[in-house]
Amino acid sequence: MLPAEQPALSRSEWIVLSLVCEGPTHGNAVSRLVGPEGDLGRIWRVPKGMVYRCLDRLSDFGLIRSAGREPSPHGPVRQLVEATEAGQAAATSWQHRPVKHTRDIRSELLVKLALLHRSGTDPHDLLVAQHALLVPIASALRGRVATATGFDRTLLLWRYETAAATVRFLDALVRPP
Repeated sequence: MLPAEQPALSRSEWIVLSLVCEGPTHGNAVSRLVGPEGDLGRIWRVPKGMVYRCLDRLSDFGLIRSAGREPSPHGPVRQLVEATEAGQAAATSWQHRPVKHTRDIRSELLVKLALLHRSGTDPHDLLVAQHALLVPIASALRGRVATATGFDRTLLLWRYETAAATVRFLDALVRPP
């Protein structure tokens, strides 16, 4: 578990941890998934060197551990890692936590939805929680746009339209087709 005095994990670290939670793996496999052609790389890219730094930090925090070695036909023996119970719990909690800032909706919410899809987990509770968090934000922004001027209005209008579009997106996902 993360010690209280440690900084929160970065988005890249959460993604790497979530992928390790899918089962024993190695850095190269994770790198492919978060690379330009990977399932998650389409949403949030993590360079290969950063993946290995993430794995080191996650190990330091006790969220992942060594799971043996695997021979590779294309290079050195691969070091496998797996999530600890604390890592599994932390990743599950993060994946179900709504995104707090509208600026992070595109990247963080989409990656959480992709990870939940990969694991076969129903995202309904996350979608409902995200909707509940975002509706009052959109409403407050709409009210502020009406009285703003200059670039403040431009910025508030951008934030409002982004929040309103995301609310419509969440509505569409929650409603059955």
